[in-house]
Amino acid sequence: MEEQLRRTKIIATLGPATDAPGALLKVLVEGVNVVRLNLSHGSADDHRARALAVRAAAQELAIEVGILADLQGPKIRIEHFAAGPVELVSGAAFTLDCRADAPPGDVTHVGVSYLDLWRDVKPGDVLLLDDGLVSLEVVDVGEARVECVVLAGGRLSDRKGINRLGGGLTVAALSDKDRNDIRLAAELGVDFLAVSFVKTAQDIETARALLREAGGDAALVAKIERAEAIDNLAEIVEAADAVMVARGDLGVEIGDAELPGLQKKIIRDALRGSRIVITATQMMQSMVESPIPTRAEVLDVANAVIDGTDAVMLSQETAAGKHPALAVAAMRRVCLGAERQFLPVEDLDPGTHRLDRADQAIALAAMFLAGQISVRAIVALTESGATAQWLSRFRSTVPIYALSRNAAARRRMLLYRDVNPVDFDARGAGPTQAVRDALAHLFALGHLSAGDRVLVTTGDHTGRLGGTNTLKLLRLGDGGVVEGLSEL
Repeated sequence: MEEQLRRTKIIATLGPATDAPGALLKVLVEGVNVVRLNLSHGSADDHRARALAVRAAAQELAIEVGILADLQGPKIRIEHFAAGPVELVSGAAFTLDCRADAPPGDVTHVGVSYLDLWRDVKPGDVLLLDDGLVSLEVVDVGEARVECVVLAGGRLSDRKGINRLGGGLTVAALSDKDRNDIRLAAELGVDFLAVSFVKTAQDIETARALLREAGGDAALVAKIERAEAIDNLAEIVEAADAVMVARGDLGVEIGDAELPGLQKKIIRDALRGSRIVITATQMMQSMVESPIPTRAEVLDVANAVIDGTDAVMLSQETAAGKHPALAVAAMRRVCLGAERQFLPVEDLDPGTHRLDRADQAIALAAMFLAGQISVRAIVALTESGATAQWLSRFRSTVPIYALSRNAAARRRMLLYRDVNPVDFDARGAGPTQAVRDALAHLFALGHLSAGDRVLVTTGDHTGRLGGTNTLKLLRLGDGGVVEGLSEL
């Protein structure tokens, strides 16, 4: 256990770099809480093998590790060039061919994966290719073709992405591949399913319905990477279980200058909506090659932590980088450093949080008390993890231990800021005995010591969903024996 408990969680993407012998164990030991399967790359069998390896490694290390499956989404791409990459020159004409039988491309034209692109654009629109490294201005639109002039030239290779500056391309949120991959995610029993290029709440609801139909019960993550998603952010936050600030395509569509402020807004709105929020994309990109991050990357991660993100994510750094374990270690150090230097600001105004349920009110009361009196920890006896989620929405320096017998609930809690899930089965014990047993268990694990005061949230009926209705202030005596102070 780290001397300083890390409050911010770490997601690491799996890939060829973590497939190397011993590499997966190393990144998990360095502090990964959730691994990401990027369904844009690799075969179904690749993902099956990685999911099995994660479950086996977690068992070997006796730790909880969640799995997030990330759908590819309907990213609009150019097709193939006849003779390899081409070099586009500023001022030159270039045509995007929207026919299904478009011939292989060259320096004058290339096919596109989205055959209705010509219906969505008009003269004057700016199209950004390869994350904005190449830009085109639309000068004319005809049947199944988009005539452009190159604004900013450069090297262009097969299957690079296309965005329109300002967004507005109408391609559906779920492709046929995504629908197949949702069934794969259900088969693998993943804990989180990320939906790419979300535009509306309906995109999330559709994905959830398909996942449930396939037998999956993962939490739904809405990736905010389209300009339209910003306009519909409130409804998307409401529909999703979590949101991801996916800064790559979002930055291309809205422009780099707008990205920092929108990142802060998305984090703030997600927390106010009691949703998990993940900050992602190029957080330590230089570590694909370098064994240490740049100072700018350190500040980027630290700022996300200070803003209150639940989790930070590594992508290519761990999937294909030269130093996957070092990248995780660097991210862990930065998270801990930011948490030491910037204490959270209490935000206990009920007007800024949803209080629709008894367990939400109990969570607010617990965090208020934690800020007024000296307690070692907050202990939540929870069946589904809901109470732990509400507790994590209120900023505090006090660690939260969430005890549940439900393995799926514990893995979902791995992305809640401040929350440390612990395996514990309270069935068969009355409410008072369940609390005593829970604190004795935490004492035995070394999380609590004699003399510690703790706040405990529980319910009159252990093992019941949504049953948290009691808050207790207790002290541990010698040997972890509970000495009651008061029950609220």
